[in-house]
Amino acid sequence: MDFQPTEDQKDLRAGVRDLLAGRYGREALRASVDTGGTVNRALWRELGEAGFFALRLPESEGGVGLGLPEAVLVFEEAGRALLPGPLVATHLAAGVVPGAAAGTAVVSAFDLDGPLVAHLAEADAVLGASGVPAGEPVRSVDPLTPLHRVAVAGDASAYREAGALLTAALQVGSALRTVELAVRYAGEREQFGQPIGAFQAVKHLCARMLVRAEVARTAVYAAAVTGDAGEVAAAKLLADGAAVQGARDCLQVHGGMGFTWEGDVHLHLKRAWVRAEQWRTAAQAQEVLAQELLGSVEEAGQVA
Repeated sequence: MDFQPTEDQKDLRAGVRDLLAGRYGREALRASVDTGGTVNRALWRELGEAGFFALRLPESEGGVGLGLPEAVLVFEEAGRALLPGPLVATHLAAGVVPGAAAGTAVVSAFDLDGPLVAHLAEADAVLGASGVPAGEPVRSVDPLTPLHRVAVAGDASAYREAGALLTAALQVGSALRTVELAVRYAGEREQFGQPIGAFQAVKHLCARMLVRAEVARTAVYAAAVTGDAGEVAAAKLLADGAAVQGARDCLQVHGGMGFTWEGDVHLHLKRAWVRAEQWRTAAQAQEVLAQELLGSVEEAGQVA
């Protein structure tokens, strides 16, 4: 069986990467930081026109008619670019909330562990709620993910599996990007007359980053094909670990430069922390896997 991306899937990924490189490069990223992660409505509509949100919507309903395997490729690229905004919720709302598929509406969700909603101030709708609830701003660790605490939590459980998988894809994209940043800096920064990438300790850091990111990417791709709840939980768990630890290792490779506000590495770490609490936390993923393991043990016992 061949599980390699098809040529069409590779073209889709390349097209999204080119779009984001042209419309959301580093200057746009830093501008977003200055504006507090405000959703760029023009870019949002452009993403809608490109089929980002309607990717899995049937063609009969005006969508692209593709599936989760294609969606995770697209979201991986969005994670690599650190594109802000409630991407997952708006994608899930396509065909449910008017304007979501076309990118003319910004849709958020009760997707954090607790009564918190990301980008509530800019949301036209919130999955799991009737209308847009009122909320109180709370401080977010990520300057590109403004948060609000609402009085009553909604219910977006119907979207949890797909939401967790797409968030895992975002984490994978970020993890792979931090590998690129670390390797590039290790080749440019010199100490003792040679690039720091020549030192074994730095090589090991970069190698571990790559292994974690690739293992997580494989798990995400597999879960996108099977749709199995256990595999989705495992993919989210691995992707969260790859993104968070990868960003930490990338900071270590950069040394003091990695902690400066002008650098981008800290943005990957902060976003990874926030995403790790979205849709399915590590504890929730472990619980799903434990329940599956328990079921397998009980089934084996009955057979014996």
